[in-house]
Amino acid sequence: MKIIGIGRNYSAHTKELNNPQPSEPIVFMKPDTALLKNNEAFYFPSFTEVIDHEIELVVKISKEGKYIQEKFAHKYYDEIGIGIDFTARDLQQKAKEQGLPWTLAKGFNGSAPVSEFVSIKDFPDMKNISFSLSINGELRQQGNSADMVFNIDYLIAYVSQFITLKKGDLIYTGTPKGVGAIAVGDVLEGFLENKKMLTCEIR
Repeated sequence: MKIIGIGRNYSAHTKELNNPQPSEPIVFMKPDTALLKNNEAFYFPSFTEVIDHEIELVVKISKEGKYIQEKFAHKYYDEIGIGIDFTARDLQQKAKEQGLPWTLAKGFNGSAPVSEFVSIKDFPDMKNISFSLSINGELRQQGNSADMVFNIDYLIAYVSQFITLKKGDLIYTGTPKGVGAIAVGDVLEGFLENKKMLTCEIR
């Protein structure tokens, strides 16, 4: 399985990091070793001083496809969840300044906590799903799929023009504004609508 990330997919987040708004999706990847399941704790690594939280809707691909037309993209997923894209911001900034890839800043071990997945039948409108992140009981990020620059179906169609999507692949669809640094001892909780889906303790 693959973990496909989408960068700068919420305008407010793009602005808060002083980045230009992309005209097409920014795509990066994380290895499967980045996955953190079952509410496992995250251990703060020694190679970075600044790790930011980025709460995201995560789509699980349900069948193989390539060159998918956007109008058929909804046939390629039937479950969604919530995930956190941990980003070593200092490593990312260094890479950006040198025009280098973000791989180490995004793909390190445990950098992709993910919840269980639920049926999209639970949501009447995929373009109106709210989600949020709290840290130590305080709301830090809140977003809605309505605010995506590129919606889920478009992302699936776009990525599939370059990379064959396979059953079980995950697409992290981008984060809203409010990203910030985590610290040892923090407890992060991710919510899909009003349901708590994910807990991650920082150790």
